[in-house]
Amino acid sequence: MRIHLGGSSRQSLVTARAKLDAAIKGATSSVASELSSQLFFAADVLSKNTSIRRAFADPARDAASKTALVKDLFAKSLAAPALGILTDVSTLRWSAAGDLVHVLEQLAIEAEASAANLNNELDRVEDELFETSQLVVDNFELRKALVGTGTPEAKSALITEVLSKKASSSTVKLAVALVTGLRGRSIEAAFADYLFGLANRRNRLIAEIRVASAITDTQKARLAAAIESQVGQPIRVNVQVDPSILGGVSVKFADELVDGSVSNRLAGAGRALAGNK
Repeated sequence: MRIHLGGSSRQSLVTARAKLDAAIKGATSSVASELSSQLFFAADVLSKNTSIRRAFADPARDAASKTALVKDLFAKSLAAPALGILTDVSTLRWSAAGDLVHVLEQLAIEAEASAANLNNELDRVEDELFETSQLVVDNFELRKALVGTGTPEAKSALITEVLSKKASSSTVKLAVALVTGLRGRSIEAAFADYLFGLANRRNRLIAEIRVASAITDTQKARLAAAIESQVGQPIRVNVQVDPSILGGVSVKFADELVDGSVSNRLAGAGRALAGNK
């Protein structure tokens, strides 16, 4: 992510994203958006309570005690999907307790990005949030009001008023979360973090396909449908013609590579032969 994480936290972020993927697979946009709201809520609670953060990040605590802690603190305020993610996150290893807040915020951003994607609005939300960042930077009075000592409610109302006439509901929601959760960051840095989260979710919804020769639109649609059935989300298919793979199809999606190309099979056979010598 844009915020620098230590080694343990970086690996935990990868694991946490996989948990988010599982939670939103096949979900509706409203379910994904509600999950986002609840993850933002959890991030806010942890950001304001040092003792809870330390308890979650304490490597001396076993998974059972952390699970019980999450249940005691959040069972009444979080639905099952968010509670499950928070429980899983609490049992991971962290380089610093504060990394928990950054990661939960990124998961919340990505959950809302998935909600926008289900509404075919992810491009729009990315564009609108970037335009909002430029508006805030260029408008001294607006920036002053959003980073000043006003209440979170006042800041929320202001950014909602600025955006609600033209922006999508996902953009408004993310902007409200951003201006009410700066946590010591400059507003420019916060926008950069949020835009990074949106871009990361987009990257996880792009399938890179390599083929030896051009495929038809029908074949491309079939590939997309097959991947979407596994992911439970609309995805974008980018096709690259690469004669070096000889035949077959190589598919890279998110963190997975399914290489069924002839060249890969030949290379595998060569390694097997070499190992038999």
